[in-house]
Amino acid sequence: MSLKNFQTKIGVTPDGVWGKQTFLAAMKYYKMTPARAAHFFGQTSHESGNFASFSENLNYSAQGLVKTFPRYFPTIASAKPYERQPEKIANKVYGSRMGNGNEASGDGFRFRGRGALQLTGKQNYQRFANHIGKPEIMTNPDLVATEYPFESAIFFFDTNGLWSICDRGIANEAIKELTRRINGGYNGLDDRIIKTNKFYQYTL
Repeated sequence: MSLKNFQTKIGVTPDGVWGKQTFLAAMKYYKMTPARAAHFFGQTSHESGNFASFSENLNYSAQGLVKTFPRYFPTIASAKPYERQPEKIANKVYGSRMGNGNEASGDGFRFRGRGALQLTGKQNYQRFANHIGKPEIMTNPDLVATEYPFESAIFFFDTNGLWSICDRGIANEAIKELTRRINGGYNGLDDRIIKTNKFYQYTL
């Protein structure tokens, strides 16, 4: 989903700029409190490259595969046959887990990461589709990126109990805890703190 399309969806004149007007409209559209909206959009902005990408980029070099997926590519030699082949990479690293079929099934690529927080795996897609009552997602998974990138991220917050952390207020410790729960670590923590605080200032 492009930013302009999102702005149209939430009732803002589409100018392709994520500013105060867009943030406040999104907060109202998704019925979020100021603190929840600041945390949610601070985290999703970081994860999606300032809302620029809602589909996983799997165009890895052999070196990148060894660094990112050492369990599946322990050596450069093992990674070379998959280098710069996103579909083949996804089927390898996501096959036979998260509800996906084996590598040959194609489920790994079909249900690769999409949305503002990278919904991944057939099982999670099915849960999300059931959650919002959109069964067509299972036959057209691209809808998560093109129509429901934020809804899928809200689903992640819902199912992982993250709103209670948001409700603590705009404190660095809350941002840090959300980052750990979303990222598995603290990658980009400083940027997430800056973004969350900036968005919260829009509500004052």
